[in-house]
Amino acid sequence: MHRARQEDHGSISYCAQLHTLTNARRLGVDLGKSVVYQESNRETRVDVKESVRGQDIFIIQTIPRDVNTAIMELLVMAYALKTNCAKNIIGVIPYFPYSKQCKMRKRGSIVCKLLASMLAKAGLTHIITMDLHQKEIQGFFSFPVDNLRASPFLLQYIQEEIPDYRNAIIVAKSPSAAKRAQSYAERLRLGLAVMHGEAQCSESDMADGRHSPPPMSSGRTTSGHPGLELPLMMAKEKPPITVVGDVGGRIAIIVDDIIDDVEDFVAAAEILKERGAYKIYIMATHGLLSAEAPRLIEESAIDEVVVTNTVPHEVQKLQCPKIKTVDVSMILAEAIRRIHNGESMAYLFRNITVDD
Repeated sequence: MHRARQEDHGSISYCAQLHTLTNARRLGVDLGKSVVYQESNRETRVDVKESVRGQDIFIIQTIPRDVNTAIMELLVMAYALKTNCAKNIIGVIPYFPYSKQCKMRKRGSIVCKLLASMLAKAGLTHIITMDLHQKEIQGFFSFPVDNLRASPFLLQYIQEEIPDYRNAIIVAKSPSAAKRAQSYAERLRLGLAVMHGEAQCSESDMADGRHSPPPMSSGRTTSGHPGLELPLMMAKEKPPITVVGDVGGRIAIIVDDIIDDVEDFVAAAEILKERGAYKIYIMATHGLLSAEAPRLIEESAIDEVVVTNTVPHEVQKLQCPKIKTVDVSMILAEAIRRIHNGESMAYLFRNITVDD
C-alpha cells in the first residue's frame, strides 16, 4: 500500500501523505520516489527509490483514523532516510497525535513524551506542527519544534463567512479554554462568555499521579510506621451549569483546539440556545470527529462546525453538511520553504503572543 511518497527538487526533498500534492504545487517541486506499504503480516516497510544523501527531507504525515499505523510509518520512514544519509529530516505533522496524553495520570504515563523520544531516536531533527494541545509539549523534544497557529485562518473565516459577525460573542466551553477564547475576542473586538459547571469535564480534574501511594485495601496489613496523618483535600463539587456572559440575541462562537467526541459541544450548544443565542458556530483547528460525531452534529442545535484540514475528514463532511473546512496548507508550505532556505520563521508568528 502506498502511504507516503518522497519528492525531490534540487537539494530539497519531501515525503508526504495527504498534503503532499498541494504543498508541492505551492512550492513548485515534483513528487519524489519512495513507497511505504504493509506486508501481509501488517509490518510496515519503506523503500526509498532515489538518493537522498546530503539533502533536506520533509516528511509530511497527516494522522488518519489508524493513528498507530501512521506513527509507525513515520518512524520507519525517518529511520530509512537517516540510514540513507539524509542531511536533515524534518517532520511536518499538522496534528500531533497523543497530544492529549501530555500530563501524568494516576498509574499512567506521559505518552506524548514517549512519542517525542521515539521520533528523535528514529532520526528526526526538526518538527513543524500546528496548535499543540498544550504549548509545553515543545519541551518534550530534544530538537526544534515550530508550533504554527491556525487562528489567523479561522479569524478570517469568521470575518468573511459569518454574516453579522459583529453581533457575535466568543464562548469558551470550559474555564480551561478561556485564554484561547479571550484571544479571539480581543482580535475581533467582541465580547467573551465562559461556560462553567457540572456538564464540563476538564482534563485538570482527572486523577493524576500525585495521589500516591494508593490507599491500602482492608484485607492488607503492613509492618512498620503507619505514616503521618495529613490534612485531607476536600473533593471537588462543580456548581450547576452557568454561562458567565450575556449570549441572548447573539451569535455564539465556541472556540477550541480539538473537536473529537462532540457530546460536550452538543451539550454546550443546548445551554447556549436556552440562554438566547440564535446561531451557534464551533471553530476548532483539528477536526478528529470520531465515532458518531457527524450524526450528533447534524441532529444538534449547532449551525456550523468549522475546522482546518490538518486531519482528513472528507467522509465526515459527506455525512454532515454542517462541517466546513478551512485550508491551512499555505502556512505549512511557507514554513517548509523558509526552513529549507534558512530564513527566519518570525514572519509566520507575527502578532502571536504567549497566550495564543
